[in-house]
Amino acid sequence: MAGPGPEGQPDAVDMRRQVLDLKSEGKGFGVVTLDTLQWIHTYKTAALLKAAVASGAVLAGASDAEVEKCIIYAQKIGLAFQVADDILDVTASTEDLGKTAGKDLDADKTTYPKLLGLDRSREVAQELVNEAKEALSEFGDRAAPLNGLADYIIQRKN
Repeated sequence: MAGPGPEGQPDAVDMRRQVLDLKSEGKGFGVVTLDTLQWIHTYKTAALLKAAVASGAVLAGASDAEVEKCIIYAQKIGLAFQVADDILDVTASTEDLGKTAGKDLDADKTTYPKLLGLDRSREVAQELVNEAKEALSEFGDRAAPLNGLADYIIQRKN
């Protein structure tokens, strides 16, 4: 899905080419803003979840409007997943994570906690989950498994 990013930012193709620089050295984009960080994760983590959730909805016979609500849900939980991952990198131990804790901080990687602080990052993660669940509200109890997944994403310990 190529196209322009946030105003003044590279398009999707350019962004993919530079993500490794951004992650490993903080280079490629100068100062990374919250809008840019959200854009990166929308086309990374959230894109994977959108494909999976939309495919499931289509296979289940959902209408176009229902599929769109599922896509909104997936985008929100994809971003929430990344916020939670950034929080865990700061707060969890290497043993709990199963990977090296604090590596984002050590690499001077731009993360939600770095931009917003830990408390606001937690609030943002919860807001994203609330918005995801709201997107599925018309499905009632049928959305319970997806709503449970949304809650798990920000409550997980690794």
